[in-house]
Amino acid sequence: MGAKVSKQRQQGEWSITEPEAAAWNHFVDSHAHGGLLQQTGWGQLKSAFGWRAHRLAVCDQGGQLLAGALLLLRPYYGLSVAYTPRGPLFAHDPTINQLLLDGLTRIARRARAVMLRIEPALTEGHPDADRLHTWLLLQGLHPVATIQPRSTIHVRLDAPEEQILAHCSKGHRADIRRAERGGVTVRIGTSADLPTFQQIMEATGTRANFRIHDAAYYQRAWQIFQPRSRLLLAELDGQVVAAHLVFADAQTGLYLYSGALEAGLRSGANHLLAWEALTWARQLGCTTYDLWGIPDALGRAATAPDEPTRTALHEAAAADPLIGVYRFKKGFGGQVVRYLPAYDRVLLPPLYHLALKRL
Repeated sequence: MGAKVSKQRQQGEWSITEPEAAAWNHFVDSHAHGGLLQQTGWGQLKSAFGWRAHRLAVCDQGGQLLAGALLLLRPYYGLSVAYTPRGPLFAHDPTINQLLLDGLTRIARRARAVMLRIEPALTEGHPDADRLHTWLLLQGLHPVATIQPRSTIHVRLDAPEEQILAHCSKGHRADIRRAERGGVTVRIGTSADLPTFQQIMEATGTRANFRIHDAAYYQRAWQIFQPRSRLLLAELDGQVVAAHLVFADAQTGLYLYSGALEAGLRSGANHLLAWEALTWARQLGCTTYDLWGIPDALGRAATAPDEPTRTALHEAAAADPLIGVYRFKKGFGGQVVRYLPAYDRVLLPPLYHLALKRL
């Protein structure tokens, strides 16, 4: 996507641009809320599987990017939906943000989008969260459920490795050591190991009853984000029993895709793999490891106003299919966080509720 600048706005102070990939990725990496899902590579990945990606930014007269978004468009029968995953990346100036939001809306309208959905990467506890929420409501957007996990666990990595391990639960530390004593070994996978990873994912999806991507998706994701993607394989008695495909942006490691055979679960291989992934992200300079998704009731419970509400939310979470995943993730000693909701700007009201069923 080449650089293309629109007419000047706001008395020549700012302009709208479609930045080159390198400039955009630099901006994403340097933005306080920038992340993997706003990088050019995520657009490339999604473009290979039915979406169209656009980069849009507001820049000053010197060409410095001030705010922006990776916008994904998904065509449906001559119409489309427009979606910004974990974005936009806003500025502190509401006038700049208004220009960006208007620009995204224009692209969405040109694509005959039924709606524009944005998904800011701010947690509810962030100092700017309430202000941004109010501003978006004033722009006519309304809150909706997120597509990406709203509640998750963040593990802090800006500490010595021994201290991070000490913050893990006693049971998790024991499982990591048990896996090592039991002969589980971890190696870094190559493209030749991706078929094995796919087999592990298929077995896990069948056992746990969740959908997985096809092999081409994982292959493309691993390739696009090299060297900040890593395939980790746990082996026991010569057999791969668990595998993780993890990623890292400039600030955060992300636990996105993983699977294990029964032998991997029994041996503690999953715990050892998660620890290896976490330490890999730390070695890259990441300050946070995002364990990527827990029951949202637990995110709500973390800031519940009173004990009865908190108890009711924990009881609701106990029936969530992700509760077992939560028990695994919480043992790594992180903090439960909850993001702001997604926000929709409805562009074709008669078709809006139909479009919701396709997301």
